[in-house]
Amino acid sequence: MKKLSITLLLLTTFSSFIIAQSEVDALRYSRLNFSGTSRFIAMGGAFGALGADFTTLSHNPAGIGLYKSSEMNFTPSLAVAHSESVYNGRFRDDSKTTFNIGSVGIVMATNPTPGNPKSMWKNVQFGFGMNRMANFNNRIIIEGENNENSYLTPYRNDAQGIAPKDLGPYNTGMAYDADLLFLQEGDSVNWNYRIDLPNGGVTQRKSIETEGSLNEMVFTFGANYGDKLYLGATIGVPFIHYTESSNYTETDEAGNSDYFKSFTRTDYLETSGTGVNFKFGIIYRAADWLRLGGAVHTPTFYSGMNDTWHASMKSYFDNGSSESAFSPEGFYEYELTTPMRAMGSIGFIIGKFGVISADYEFVDYSTARLWAYDYDFYDENQAIRTSYEATNNFRFGTEWRYGSLNFRAGYAISANPYRYGTDATNTSYSLGLGIREKDFFVDLAWVYSQMDDEYYLYSSEYSNPAYTKLNNQLFQMTVGIKY
Repeated sequence: MKKLSITLLLLTTFSSFIIAQSEVDALRYSRLNFSGTSRFIAMGGAFGALGADFTTLSHNPAGIGLYKSSEMNFTPSLAVAHSESVYNGRFRDDSKTTFNIGSVGIVMATNPTPGNPKSMWKNVQFGFGMNRMANFNNRIIIEGENNENSYLTPYRNDAQGIAPKDLGPYNTGMAYDADLLFLQEGDSVNWNYRIDLPNGGVTQRKSIETEGSLNEMVFTFGANYGDKLYLGATIGVPFIHYTESSNYTETDEAGNSDYFKSFTRTDYLETSGTGVNFKFGIIYRAADWLRLGGAVHTPTFYSGMNDTWHASMKSYFDNGSSESAFSPEGFYEYELTTPMRAMGSIGFIIGKFGVISADYEFVDYSTARLWAYDYDFYDENQAIRTSYEATNNFRFGTEWRYGSLNFRAGYAISANPYRYGTDATNTSYSLGLGIREKDFFVDLAWVYSQMDDEYYLYSSEYSNPAYTKLNNQLFQMTVGIKY
């Protein structure tokens, strides 16, 4: 079975009758990386049994039940993404720095029975705001020599027997218009096509820049029953914005052709969508030193996903001439359902000195689904079923107090979602420092995450994979006011 990777292969394989969306999209918007407040990420996101942090509204909403007072918070964030690649023995690296908002929100806590001090209902809370659930900002450069074939080799094979006017507007048609794909001399009947350097001998380079995020608006209600049982429910409204720009260049640096010099293909994709999900959680104080938590997230239903894309090709020849070709503007609306999630958590409270916590999360990526009114996505959904699998994710965190100072550390592992081939396990390490006073708090956090992957410049039937390593650093500061 072909190896898969978290990459965008869509635009290089389109024809006028092929839908752009694929199993790659389903995974991209289903696999979340923890973000939010600085305290949350500094402790590895292991807050399912602890609560009283705004980001728990997107993870275990019962955490809102531990608020005894109201709070406002704001979290600016600086992300540094670094990538490394090795393709056919050649190493390249690149990096990208972006500024974003990790979390912003407000929690309002009230006493529901001020006139009845004997009531077991101690507090009722409502919170709303935004948490960042995934960050798509990255930049990758891949370069190497290919002595086996060309990017145009599958174009030549796919075009055989097809009249020029019927070639695909997103691939073979553009190559033909750019004079990169041409008919054998005198052939105007059988439509036999040729390309220069079909057996390689070219330098291939691709740069891919991605931008965007998956943010979630949350509306959460919670309650505290007897300082023993904490309940919460969240209506989540995630919204996606994702763009990918890529430039692929193939050059005859060795002079193997007397005609062809180089060509560049440029692709652009923009995706947006808004969904809805529901989260339910519980935290139980089993003892003063022990808390247990659990949460269930329904699938997220994105009923209004929109993709817009276009592409172009430009060729250069040894005689100084050049040709350009442009695709039509593509647009498509579809629906996406991401997997449900289930979480279990435990927290150990060590007096007034510190806490140790752990979260377990189950998510089955093979249950994601694509759908549209005019297309059933049967093949794509079958690819989701066979390519991805259920995973077990773990998060661990600790916090130790010295007066108003809080020292934090965490570790998280997001398991490999692929059933075969690529191991794309994502591991994260985090540290943090906080100052907590009666009326305000300031928290700092640093997170380092890494993941290995494979990237195919074009069809895996022809191209060797580029082995990539993605290293990301996140620097955050949360400022909050209690009242």
